[in-house]
Amino acid sequence: MSRPTKIFLFVPATRPERFDKAFASGADDIIIDWEDTVAAADKAAARTHTSAYARSSNAPSFWLRLNAARSPHHADDLRAAAEIPNLKGVILGKTETAAEIESVYQALGKPVIADIESAQGMAAVAELAQAKGTFALTYGCLDLANDLGIRYGSPAAAAFFDRLRSDLLLHSRINRLHPPLETTLPDFQNPDIMHRHTRHWHDMGFGGVLCIHPKQVAATQTALAPTEATLAFAQEVVQQAEHSGAAVFQVNGQMVDEPVIAWAKQVLAENR
Repeated sequence: MSRPTKIFLFVPATRPERFDKAFASGADDIIIDWEDTVAAADKAAARTHTSAYARSSNAPSFWLRLNAARSPHHADDLRAAAEIPNLKGVILGKTETAAEIESVYQALGKPVIADIESAQGMAAVAELAQAKGTFALTYGCLDLANDLGIRYGSPAAAAFFDRLRSDLLLHSRINRLHPPLETTLPDFQNPDIMHRHTRHWHDMGFGGVLCIHPKQVAATQTALAPTEATLAFAQEVVQQAEHSGAAVFQVNGQMVDEPVIAWAKQVLAENR
């Protein structure tokens, strides 16, 4: 049975005035970013802002995105992250090897989301999924497109990313990880695009998404909400299953057996 879908929202660590707004967005988890949204000259300030916020009164827990293991900023990131009292976990940017994940996990003792952003990382999906400390897998669409020479937004790119999603889903399931997280969508102004995008990754079995703007949080929640017809069907399935005890029956002309019953229970559990 699938786990509830999680919506993550990034907020740059250099914009501490946005931290509280991010937590008020309705996202399930907030990721304070020390990587791509922070210029090299601002890395130290980003860590300072984050540490000060984490130590403020009633500060909620959050995730961090760390610079890649091969980055000159990575060691400083680990030292600073180890001092944050309410850290939920980390996203490791540009992950390429299982050893990188395990090193971060050993240093922090926190779950790691492996962000695959290169051909090397993509080729190592199986190993990354098996690494000690891996919580979930995700990917960076723009970095991967650049690394592989794929034109982002083209039909060819769509076919490629569906292949990658399939690999992430398969290895996540084999290793009992949280279902993979969908990459960020650069367009945050068009709710129709966000709706179609959300339905696509959700239908493919992904367990969440990385958002870059609060508007995407609201649009994703709307797209994920089941229709009244879906809820009514799920309710009827569960009621008949509990009443009849039959292994196979029909609801509104549709055959129902154990997988459909399990799905219906999950839908109702997630929308109480």
